[in-house]
Amino acid sequence: MHRALILAGTFALATLPSSASAQDGYTKAAKAQFDMIKTNIVKTAAKVPEELYSFKPTPEVRSLGELIGHVADANFLICSAVAGEKPPQGGFEKKTSKAELSKGLNDAIAYCDKVLASLDDAKGAATVTLFGMTMPKLSVMYFNVAHNNEHYGNLVTYMRLKGIVPPSSERNP
Repeated sequence: MHRALILAGTFALATLPSSASAQDGYTKAAKAQFDMIKTNIVKTAAKVPEELYSFKPTPEVRSLGELIGHVADANFLICSAVAGEKPPQGGFEKKTSKAELSKGLNDAIAYCDKVLASLDDAKGAATVTLFGMTMPKLSVMYFNVAHNNEHYGNLVTYMRLKGIVPPSSERNP
């Protein structure tokens, strides 16, 4: 699964117009993609009532809160690989309170925003290792976007099962 998402991110990076790289277009595209998904995930964490954070559609899957914690942990892990650091925080998947999970998610998003802000197309072409694979930093950031989208899809299903309209489906006033 990791390999498929990384390949999808690499493909997305490779298919951008070549003229875009002259103006850091690859990096701008990664930031725009991350901005879209982070907004939906943060709004989800805020919108869902705390009593639903323990909701599991079936016993074999993560609870809604565990998904939010997993997303926070993964953002720290993936973005720290790009930064060349150890994850500054972690263990959120085991947290249960909405306040702790929301704070962890927001901290992880802010950390990834900082890492993305440090990149341009030239720096993003430098390689790092993630999950035993060497790839450009921007490919890792696109993988992070894909991973966030994957789990936002899970969160959407959980919200729909509980009669909650997901943030991405809300009508703008």
